[in-house]
Amino acid sequence: MTEVGGPNPSRILILDDDLVNRSLIQAILTRADDPSIRHATLREAGSLAEARVILDREDVDLLLLDVHLPDGLGLTLATELGRERADRPAILALTASVLPEDQRAALDAGCDAFLAKPFPARDLLSASARLLDRRRERAMQLRAL
Repeated sequence: MTEVGGPNPSRILILDDDLVNRSLIQAILTRADDPSIRHATLREAGSLAEARVILDREDVDLLLLDVHLPDGLGLTLATELGRERADRPAILALTASVLPEDQRAALDAGCDAFLAKPFPARDLLSASARLLDRRRERAMQLRAL
């Protein structure tokens, strides 16, 4: 786990069964120009089971979700997290599939955005920043109620 940043850094969970992919994503995030990403607390999981443990114990702002995992589909986890939960992380689906029906399935399962692997670093960073901003706005609106 990498922990850096100010008093309230963003919390990002990278869920991918491939260690190389997780390392690459972590390298991209820690070199981001956006300080809310660069200084984020990063957690990693290589399976749905590991991710569920982390999500049960910790607050996560953004879930970078591999769709195909050895112990099931990442989309199952997205569905479990539900869209209506106030504490639900933003979810960015990452998959090697580029078929429109797979993108639709990810969005229907509750993912907020979709990136096809391999993706340019700038696309991962811009999608992550957009989703983190949206989640912060939602949190502020909920606190105002």
